[in-house]
Amino acid sequence: MSIAPEQFWQDILPAAQEEDTEFDTAFPAHLEDGRRILLPIRPLSDGKHALASLIINQASFPVQDMLAAALAKKLRPFAPDVVVGLPTLGLTLAAAVARVLGHPRYVPLGTSRKFWYVDELSVPLSSITTPGQGKRLYIDPRMLPLLRGRRVALIDDVISSGTSIVAGLALMATCGIEIVAIGAAMLQSERWRDKLALEASGALKNVQGVLTTPLLVKSGTGRWRAPG
Repeated sequence: MSIAPEQFWQDILPAAQEEDTEFDTAFPAHLEDGRRILLPIRPLSDGKHALASLIINQASFPVQDMLAAALAKKLRPFAPDVVVGLPTLGLTLAAAVARVLGHPRYVPLGTSRKFWYVDELSVPLSSITTPGQGKRLYIDPRMLPLLRGRRVALIDDVISSGTSIVAGLALMATCGIEIVAIGAAMLQSERWRDKLALEASGALKNVQGVLTTPLLVKSGTGRWRAPG
């Protein structure tokens, strides 16, 4: 299926009666009811694998609203009192999810150190889209009273390598905050599971995602397909 680059993430398509098993530039990510969102395929540096990409702040408002509502539904059984968002794109989703859950606000984490922040309330941070940049993840010390003794959901837009989520969990642990659930609009491949199993195994059972997409492999035809 061909689609202009600026048209990705703009529409929720109906369920398909039949669907290709190999793809060129677009991958159909499925919602639980069978509806689909077309995601651009991003080849990795090895030339043999690719990922389907979601950039939530470029999505249409209807798509953002749908993803937030679907994730809030998955998180509601965990009864979170507060939603914490990971930078950068996780903040867009976290704010929307908090609204759907009926919360009056959410708590954003950040990578920009304000002069009143303290280094003791920060951890190193990298991600698949910003590797090796020496960033740190901070929480505003003034936000701690909103979190202590509360049930907290930690939200990112996409969980891929697991590095950002593990950093968020580490920062919350440093602050003595209980994380009861982890949420994302998309769980991208399965690579993040090993990272969490190694560094935060107890969190695995509480991960919730709206979309799941595989690590794509190049087929003999030169197109992309899901493994298996």
